[in-house]
Amino acid sequence: MPEIFRYHGYRFFFFSREAEEPIHVHVESAEKYAKFWLDPILLTESHGFLSKQLKEIRELIEKHEQEIRNKWNEHVTTHRQSQN
Repeated sequence: MPEIFRYHGYRFFFFSREAEEPIHVHVESAEKYAKFWLDPILLTESHGFLSKQLKEIRELIEKHEQEIRNKWNEHVTTHRQSQN
């Protein structure tokens, strides 16, 4: 489960087993969870976060979008190579 970054209690990450899905990011904080697609940036799932928090998370994703994409692509490439 590669972690991308943490910010004010939010943990941004993705799962290795989801490399075949479109690029996305998971976010957790305590017992709260959300999942955002990146093309376009779109909330697909949320449990426990307030609207204000989801807005902040979306802004963080926008701010760190290139970092998220880079980590995703790096991990997916490495993961695929290790399977061959």
